[in-house]
Amino acid sequence: MVPTFISHSDSVINQNIVAMILALNYTVTLKCIAAKLPKLNLSQSNFTNDDDLTVLFNCSEPFPESNDGYLVPCLASSGYQVHAVTSTFDLDLLLSGPCTKIHQYPYSDSTFGENMLQLNWNVPLCGNCEFKGMDCGFKDGTKLLETHCFNRKDITRTGNNTKQHLIAGVVSGAALVCIIVFSLYKLYLTSRNKRESRVRLEKFLDDYKAIRPTRYSYADIKKVTDDFNEKLGEGSYGTVYKGKLSSDIYVAVKVLRDSKGKGEEFINEIDTIGRIHHVNVVRLVGFCADGFRRALIYEYLPNDSLERFILPVSSSPGSVSLISWHKLHHIALGTARGIEYLHQGCDQQILHFDIKPQNILLDHNLNPKICDFGLAKLCSKEKSAVTMTAARGTIGYIAPEVLSRNFGKVSHKSDIYSFGMLLLEMVGGRINMDAKTNNHSKVNSLEWIYRHLEKGEELKIQIEEEGDGRIVRKLAIVGLWCIQWHPIDRPSIKEVTQMLEGDGSHLNLSPNPFMATDKPKLNASSHGEDLDVILEIE
Repeated sequence: MVPTFISHSDSVINQNIVAMILALNYTVTLKCIAAKLPKLNLSQSNFTNDDDLTVLFNCSEPFPESNDGYLVPCLASSGYQVHAVTSTFDLDLLLSGPCTKIHQYPYSDSTFGENMLQLNWNVPLCGNCEFKGMDCGFKDGTKLLETHCFNRKDITRTGNNTKQHLIAGVVSGAALVCIIVFSLYKLYLTSRNKRESRVRLEKFLDDYKAIRPTRYSYADIKKVTDDFNEKLGEGSYGTVYKGKLSSDIYVAVKVLRDSKGKGEEFINEIDTIGRIHHVNVVRLVGFCADGFRRALIYEYLPNDSLERFILPVSSSPGSVSLISWHKLHHIALGTARGIEYLHQGCDQQILHFDIKPQNILLDHNLNPKICDFGLAKLCSKEKSAVTMTAARGTIGYIAPEVLSRNFGKVSHKSDIYSFGMLLLEMVGGRINMDAKTNNHSKVNSLEWIYRHLEKGEELKIQIEEEGDGRIVRKLAIVGLWCIQWHPIDRPSIKEVTQMLEGDGSHLNLSPNPFMATDKPKLNASSHGEDLDVILEIE
């Protein structure tokens, strides 16, 4: 028998032996090997231990001085000492004294005294294999030290197979890693794009903060609107709620419905309306950009929109209008001045692209204010046309060239068309319904207005005050000029404002807007102008 700390030359070490050696190394580091011996099982290994037996005693008094036995301090407890003695010691002497036997172990007493476990391993008998010129190794799955002979080539062949499997595993693993890395990269790109979008928005808002309206959190918005208690209306981009900033300051809060993407509509509206300071444009009080929850806060206008006041109280003859023709004329002129400011009064030309009665709000004195700039575009004042990738606006107010480039280039003249439809809807809403044709479509109503003006006939509209007839005729003629099919045939907003400011007595009727071949005949001047195509400003 020889002690084992591994000493083996021409043999293969069994996996069980390696595992046991590792276990031994682990137990030695615990500083008290005696505490772990009850859990040590050598029955499934090829290790053997000394044949000596050691008995542990727990003594209440100091052990008599002797060369026999060892004190085991790590097992001692309060008032007791543990001693390890060999089985050849006179055990009766201890049992008759103040000691109690604890346990008996098949290890030498030096294991407990020196805190070191020594195991033995028989050297395998490999002479027969060496005589045959073969390699020698232990048989797997056996407790005894049985050996067997083998050729190293068999191991090499097995190793080659293992190597092939290993290579296949590495290739498969590498492919899987590539897929995972690619997926993580795509996820990173998506996350980065969203992060960059939010950073872009935050940078814009930081630049905007110093001179622009107040920024509110989403919690502030809920508080201002009393948890969205009073709904004022709903549009294409969001729902509008009434709110209160203080005891006497009311606001209209538009909560955007679609906050996906990069937030172009949100940035577009606050950037556009933030540049504007005009009596006929709604004022932006503040905004909310809390993550992807966004809202716009406007001054509150108690009289809602122009849409409420276009039609009379009832459609029966003799009904009284909600507001007079003088007030409608005041609203039309104020709206035109607001559009003129957008087209010519700002550093960059602002094209609204959604002029309609619903977007003309009225304050307590029925002064008009243009709102909803979600579709607006900015372009250089030196140029007059803008390219777009898709039509924008509300059906019935969209200029023909916005729908089809066959009618001309999209420009500030597109807002003129929408304003013309608004003027004609003011007039058409007051026409006696019995005087219209059987087909009450908007186109037929407008053509009916043109035919009556062309014949010099009065429109079948109730006149309430002196001068109402002249106002009706002026609004109708200006509206018909504005809705000419081709943009070059429409007047500029400055000319529209001048026509509305005059008494209308010198206005000539426009060409028939329902016949695209007619030529313009507004006095001696023509509204034709060259429209250069430009890209919209980002």
